[in-house]
Amino acid sequence: MRALPRWTVPAALAALALAAAAPASAAPAPASALPADAAGPVLTAGGAAVAAGDTLAAPLAAGTSATFYSTATSTTGVTCATSQYSAGVLTNPAAPGVATESLTGLTFDSCTANVTGVTSVESLTVDTLPYGVSVDDSTGLPVTLTGGSAGPIQATAVLDTWFGTITCTYQLSGAFTGTADNGGNSLTFTNEHFAKSGGSGLCPADGYFSAGYGPLTDTSRSGAPAVTVN
Repeated sequence: MRALPRWTVPAALAALALAAAAPASAAPAPASALPADAAGPVLTAGGAAVAAGDTLAAPLAAGTSATFYSTATSTTGVTCATSQYSAGVLTNPAAPGVATESLTGLTFDSCTANVTGVTSVESLTVDTLPYGVSVDDSTGLPVTLTGGSAGPIQATAVLDTWFGTITCTYQLSGAFTGTADNGGNSLTFTNEHFAKSGGSGLCPADGYFSAGYGPLTDTSRSGAPAVTVN
């Protein structure tokens, strides 16, 4: 057998030694070790997080009215063609979660009544502001209002009647709950029950409030982008 050249064996051994000493290529990191995208906030406007301290506002949804009827199924009571919702954002945590707001304004104008004996509506006001507002991004996007330090949720109607001007005061009976809808960036409240708490004996014993507000916008941001619940 022909002998191998003298350099072949040492060169092969050196190559093996270098290969053994070389570090192995790092294996790909498992998916669990890769950084995950941070969860988005409950409320966004124009694709960005709504900031604490921002003001949110909404008029009545186009073509709708705010109503305060004497029963849940009647159409007798007070109807307002104009209403405005405004609130300041307190917290906006990562979704899933609950954003909180302070309701600082809920105004009503251009109100009429179809109650026998009532000739006109001088005013309909919401008292004891501010109220707490929570917006939950769980199924149904529930929105809940709660009374604040000034007292329970309360509404006062001043009405001109055949017998003079009367004042009717109502306080919330039970929970004040509604829903958000990203389709119209809206808030809707239906048949929220108020019970008479003071005023003339001519005042109805109950009031059921319904209204839809939208689009809800972040008026603290340039262009007032619409607010979405995530």
